[in-house]
Amino acid sequence: MLLHRTLKSRLLTAVVTGFGSGQVRKLAAQLPARLVIPEEEIEESFLKGSGPGGQKINKTSSAVQLKHLPTGMVVKSQATRSRSQNRSIARRLLADKLENAEKGSESRTALKTELKRKKKASKMKKARRKHRSAAVGHLETAASGQTAPDPKDETSSGYRKG
Repeated sequence: MLLHRTLKSRLLTAVVTGFGSGQVRKLAAQLPARLVIPEEEIEESFLKGSGPGGQKINKTSSAVQLKHLPTGMVVKSQATRSRSQNRSIARRLLADKLENAEKGSESRTALKTELKRKKKASKMKKARRKHRSAAVGHLETAASGQTAPDPKDETSSGYRKG
């Protein structure tokens, strides 16, 4: 499967070509690049984990705590038992936290949240429209004097017992 990417009007469009057919899928709006924090601005320490996970999590120093020296922001991660994975998770969390404080509603996480909110609102609007049209159809049959067939009535469905 070959993947070609082109940028069109701030939308990332992926053209997927496979088995001789071309499909175009529009992906989410392109998000800004994640903030990169220089290593000299970070103080890193490894702590023993706490909470559920048994004796192993309490004995090993796999939890990572990062402190951003210029701002004093602190982030701790103990999502996994792997120190290297916790380091990358903590760096991502710290970058998101700093970007959120710096840019506010223009930050990456705020844009993602807004996109999710819009999708949910669109789904809710579609559901309301669907149920409204079903209710209008039911009211029209009642207004014309016709009654909707009763699903429990065997004579109205055309099926007979016996």
